Amino acid sequence: MPVTSRTTVHPALIALGAVGAVGAAAAVWGFGIERYLFTVREVSASALPTGSAPIRILHLSDAHMAPWQHRKQDWLASLAQLQPDLIVNTGDNLGHRDGLAGIRRAFDPLAGIPGVFVHGSNDVNAPSPRNPFLYFTGPSKKSNTPSPRLDTDAMDRYFADELGWVGLNNTAARIDVNGGAVDLFGVNDAHRDWDDLDALPAAIDSLGPREPGTPVLGVTHAPYQRVLNSFVDLGADAILGGHTHGGQVCLPGYGALVANCDIPLKQAKGLSTWAHGGRSVPLNVSAGCGHSIYAPVRFACRPEATLLTLTARD
Repeated sequence: MPVTSRTTVHPALIALGAVGAVGAAAAVWGFGIERYLFTVREVSASALPTGSAPIRILHLSDAHMAPWQHRKQDWLASLAQLQPDLIVNTGDNLGHRDGLAGIRRAFDPLAGIPGVFVHGSNDVNAPSPRNPFLYFTGPSKKSNTPSPRLDTDAMDRYFADELGWVGLNNTAARIDVNGGAVDLFGVNDAHRDWDDLDALPAAIDSLGPREPGTPVLGVTHAPYQRVLNSFVDLGADAILGGHTHGGQVCLPGYGALVANCDIPLKQAKGLSTWAHGGRSVPLNVSAGCGHSIYAPVRFACRPEATLLTLTARD
């Protein structure tokens, strides 16, 4: 009688193969698909003094622009159609030494809309390769390898002279939005310890007396707790930040695994409330619309801009 042979595959090998297949599919999604799924997140919060008119804020962050990223540039340019009242740019615009060319293409349609900006470190220094697993050990440290300087002055001139935006790096400004005054203050990148919180009270005082009912907004690139607490103490009605990339690679159903600063992970992306000293204010942390050219991936964390509508408190 014929003898048949049968090879039995160990269950562990089957499981390992399944895990490998899932991992490969996740990598294809993160590298090849999700990082191009640009999204506008629309949220609202009651934050302004009683009687204030709503303010529609287009919050942009972390473009990390390289000149060849045309899909991202076209999408950013299309956001002018949202017709926001105010643009808040929370930094890390540049991602390449020639990134300003892409930023111009992306932001030119936004010219004439009132706006403010602060710097992230990648508005000053070009990105460099990093071991992504080091982010799990805490906020990234300054690299010992010198990074090429970017043309920050050219970017700032473009923002100020061509777009009409106001820089808020360790200073304050009063701008007109829809015929009414809005007071704003901000800091340079706290992740690099470039923030000067001690300079803000004098900068705010230099604006002169504030009319009752004037909205006050705080702007930072990196939402470190020391910055958020100081902003609350300085009277911010709402705070906007970036830097975290929302975790960039997240766990579905859980959220961010890292934030690259000391903000609680549950607040590393989106609209939440920051409480300090008996006051609570809305905090919007943008997941950003880009990534380092050395880490071109997004998973369970789509690239985004935020249309944040602030309304009067009851």
